Amino acid sequence: MGNFDGVHLGHRAVIDLARTDAPLGIVTFEPHPREYFAPDAPPFRLMNAEARANRLAKLGVQHMFELPFNAALASLGPEEFARDVLANGLGVSHVVVGSDFCFGKGRTGKANDLKTLGETYGFRTTIADLIRSGGGPISSTAIRQALSDGRPRDAAAMLGHWHRIEGEVMHGEKRGRELGYPTANMSVAGLHLPRLGVYAVKVDVLTGPHKGNYGGAASLGVRPMFGVNQPNLETFLFDFSGNLYGEHLSIAFVDYLRPEMKFDGLPGLITQMNADCDRARDILTAL
Repeated sequence: MGNFDGVHLGHRAVIDLARTDAPLGIVTFEPHPREYFAPDAPPFRLMNAEARANRLAKLGVQHMFELPFNAALASLGPEEFARDVLANGLGVSHVVVGSDFCFGKGRTGKANDLKTLGETYGFRTTIADLIRSGGGPISSTAIRQALSDGRPRDAAAMLGHWHRIEGEVMHGEKRGRELGYPTANMSVAGLHLPRLGVYAVKVDVLTGPHKGNYGGAASLGVRPMFGVNQPNLETFLFDFSGNLYGEHLSIAFVDYLRPEMKFDGLPGLITQMNADCDRARDILTAL
């Protein structure tokens, strides 16, 4: 049980402790409680609900209980949550949480409180130790910092997988097609953004007739050549031809190539895009 933002190695340790003879399930919350209590705060999530579900499924999670975090849930005290949600609602037999887990109104319930309450209401509780890396605990905060610095490989070392942005391909302004680089455009709304710029990426097309794995180069940013824009993610898939509108993609950030740049004209932009793609191909070939 937890928020599992990023599904990093610390979360993996919690999940692995929960692997018993019973079906493996995850109890999580949507939206993230931090989003509920501070809706106007800057985006902080490493992954949206779709990406989290896909990652957990890859780890063998058989059931996911995504509890709606709303006023009713937020008002429950620790004992009410343990009794009404975990014991009577979900009927859990064994719960595993990280040692920093808090629950109940005002985050007043701690991991050891859950163990005590479980003894009262008929379920066991295991508390997982924090996993450390590089002298400090692995945390979503440390991963966000690595991504903000343009260090996706350091983030991947803490995640245990490439950092990914997942979602539906939307119609854009189709400038990439005019430049000879048609791109798949995806929203990054609500997510903590890695450093803006160009990346070598791995692409999983998750739905539709073109399902499969591809290499690519992606631009994350505001497109300074073309005025003031909201950030989005535009990905050029290598050796690909087809329509991806409406399909769902998973973009894995492998290496940071360069920051966003504003060129004097389109020829300079195209020359740089050629160089970006050549470099991205070399990086991906070496993996």
